[in-house]
Amino acid sequence: MDTPMAAEDITITGYGGDEIEAYFARPTTAGPHPGVVVIHHMPGYDRSTKEITRTFAVYGYDAICPNLHYRYAPGANATDAAAAAIEAGGVPDDQCIGDVQGAADFLRALPTSNGKVGAIGYCSGGRQAYVIACTVDVDAAVDCYGGRVVATPEDLTPARPVSPIDRTPEMRCPLLGLFGVEDTRPSPEDTARTKEALDKFGKSYEFHTYDNAGHAFFAVDRPQYRQAAALDGWQKVFTFLGTHLR
Repeated sequence: MDTPMAAEDITITGYGGDEIEAYFARPTTAGPHPGVVVIHHMPGYDRSTKEITRTFAVYGYDAICPNLHYRYAPGANATDAAAAAIEAGGVPDDQCIGDVQGAADFLRALPTSNGKVGAIGYCSGGRQAYVIACTVDVDAAVDCYGGRVVATPEDLTPARPVSPIDRTPEMRCPLLGLFGVEDTRPSPEDTARTKEALDKFGKSYEFHTYDNAGHAFFAVDRPQYRQAAALDGWQKVFTFLGTHLR
C-alpha cells in the first residue's frame, strides 16, 4: 500500500486541559479512515517515532503521536526533553492517560474518521499502551515490548503507583503483544505472567515472541534491530488493527 499522505506538528488538548505538541500524519484521500495514537518510546518524540506515525498514514490511518515530554522542556529536542522528564520522575500515568485521551478525541473528531481509534506503543510506550487499553475507550491496543507491565515494588513510584498488570480486569479492548525472547524487560517470564492475567480475566489478546530478538527489535537505527522479527511484527500489527479498526 502506498497512500498519499501529509504530516505536520500540531497542538492538541491533553491532560488537565494543557495544550501540548503532537505530530499528525494523515492520508490525503477522502476516507473514512481509522485512527491510531502512537505512544513514543523513552527517547521521546523523535525522528524514528515520527517515521512510524507517517508509516501508519501511508497505510491509510489518521495517526497522531502526542509529545508526552512536552511539558518538561517545551521546544527542546527529543533527547533533552526525555532527560528532563526522567529528572522529574517520569511521565505520570494519569498525565499519559489524559494526553492519549486527548489524542484519541482529536482523531475521532476528524471529518475523515470512521469512529474507531487504536493505540500502539514501543518500549516504555508499550507499557503505557497496556495502561491505555485498561483506561481509555480505544478499540484496539498494541504493546511492543513494554517493560514493567509486571512491576516490582521497586518499580512503583508516585508517578506510576499501580502495576499495569493489576489493571487487567478493566481492560476494554483487544490487545496485541510483540516481544523478543532475548529481552529482559519484559522477560519471557513477565510475558507469561501477563498472559496468565489476561486469561484469568477472559480478555481478548494475541501474543507473539520472536526468537533471536531482544528489546527494540523494531528500531531500524539501533543495533537491536532484527529484520525478520520487525517485518513479521509489522504484518501482525496491520492485520490486527485492520481487523479491529476497519
